[in-house]
Amino acid sequence: MPTSNATTPPRFTGFADPQRRFFRALARNQDRDWFQAHKHEYEAGWLRPMQALLGEFRERIDPAFPQQPLGAPKVFRIYRDVRFSKDKSPYKTHVGGYVGLGGVDAGPSAPSPLYLHLGDSEVFACAGHYMMTPPQLARFRAALLDDTHGAALAAMLRGLVRAGYGTGARETLARVPRGVDAAHPRAELLRQKGLIVTFPTLPPRLLVERGLVTWLVKHAKRTAPVIEWLAAAQE
Repeated sequence: MPTSNATTPPRFTGFADPQRRFFRALARNQDRDWFQAHKHEYEAGWLRPMQALLGEFRERIDPAFPQQPLGAPKVFRIYRDVRFSKDKSPYKTHVGGYVGLGGVDAGPSAPSPLYLHLGDSEVFACAGHYMMTPPQLARFRAALLDDTHGAALAAMLRGLVRAGYGTGARETLARVPRGVDAAHPRAELLRQKGLIVTFPTLPPRLLVERGLVTWLVKHAKRTAPVIEWLAAAQE
């Protein structure tokens, strides 16, 4: 009988430990020799589990976005770009990855059902549109100014905040954009250069359990209407 070359995607079985000891050690040892000696710990305990987690997450969240194809999961490099930074530390002290929509300017500047950040001092998961290009930001603001569409988003966000989610942006202006009434009912959103919905606090014990996949899918489904709104604003 013919054999298949297809391989079963790896299943998420947990990260190395809930205390993220590797990243705490890396924060104290920002040099190439130390990292090379411990690189296997990063790859086995954090990189490969993140890849497996995002792959499973993408498969399970796909039905929540029938109108939008999902992009391939991405894990950010651990190496820092220090060319224009005063901080010359060569390594990030966290692992971060995301699943974005594939049909709307696929890549880091697309709306995303999930970004997961696990580091030496911070752990969080969120959804949203973090890095908007200038044309994307213009379309986002135009949708906010529309009485019907803008009010719908504001209502969704109020419901999420009541349920324990947070909202914010990568950058927020001190004033509303030029030509917008400072008393506009969505003035706070119009000052933002993007939109992020942060999931409730992630229980540390889940970092080493398969239940983390289910937890992330649950909250991504709850925030899916916001991601769909953000995608529609870019059409």
